[in-house]
Amino acid sequence: MHSVNELSFRGKDRYRLSWPHFGGLGLLLVVEGVFAFIRLGAVGFCCLLAGTALLVGLGISMARRSWTTVGAAGVTICWGIGRGRTYSWQEIRWVDVRETKSQYGTSLSARITLANGRRRSLPALQHSSQYPDPDFDVDFRQVVDWWKLNTDPAARFEPPKRWWSRLTPTAVGFILGLLITVVIVLVVIAMG
Repeated sequence: MHSVNELSFRGKDRYRLSWPHFGGLGLLLVVEGVFAFIRLGAVGFCCLLAGTALLVGLGISMARRSWTTVGAAGVTICWGIGRGRTYSWQEIRWVDVRETKSQYGTSLSARITLANGRRRSLPALQHSSQYPDPDFDVDFRQVVDWWKLNTDPAARFEPPKRWWSRLTPTAVGFILGLLITVVIVLVVIAMG
């Protein structure tokens, strides 16, 4: 067995905010602010704006701090909190790419399937029109090479498809956004 260099994929190298992101976020905050000020007054407006800013800031911070490392010990995944979790090569049964299509284009995300059937996406090893990665195919191939080098062929198997695998992040985001909006509207109505 020959030595291969450890691979590292970092969110701070991949996810950069652009002016369209800031514009969309600003528009969202203005709409939310107007609605909150009219229905909740100045104090409610400040609380809602602070809560939204906190959640957005936390999300951006976690995305930029996320990383994946692939090495002799296995695959280590960190979603921006803590030191991450290492999955040994003996736990990993399959490595593949999840392709998700939406109105904004196609996004690709590398993921691993564990012996217990659970799947884990690899942070910062993704490609989309919003965050393109011209080296995604090469990087993914290197992860697969590491996996093949460190696992027995008899231990590898492709997992069966699940019904929720067909749900796109856009659909999940839309449903969550709708639920959050309904909860906020109900709270505003209950307070007003």
